[in-house]
Amino acid sequence: QVQLVESGGGLVQAGGSLRLSCAASGRAFSIDAMAWYRQAPGKQRELVASITTSGNTNYMSSVKGRFTISRDNAKNTVYLQMNSLKPEDTAVYYCYCNQERSGRLGVLNYWGQGTQVTVSS
Repeated sequence: QVQLVESGGGLVQAGGSLRLSCAASGRAFSIDAMAWYRQAPGKQRELVASITTSGNTNYMSSVKGRFTISRDNAKNTVYLQMNSLKPEDTAVYYCYCNQERSGRLGVLNYWGQGTQVTVSS
């Protein structure tokens, strides 16, 4: 089993910055892609940014140039640096990873509990 614990959320003013962290623990081996999703009230969960083990990244268009995803494979930790925050960035942010397991376990998906990011105008 893998546990994902996010931290770094909070309340900031528009234009401010936050850095989210997500640490994987437990049987946190063979972790493949890691990503950040977010879900605002009344909206579906959406992919914000993803990163592969080799460091390739993808971002949703609205955060390009403002957010940066990174990871430390040795620490099993993924980060999301969020700059120039806007009120529309307000959401619960969820950490995600998938893990390749042997045998019948196959590929497992894990989600963090979420951390609230609120950007005031």
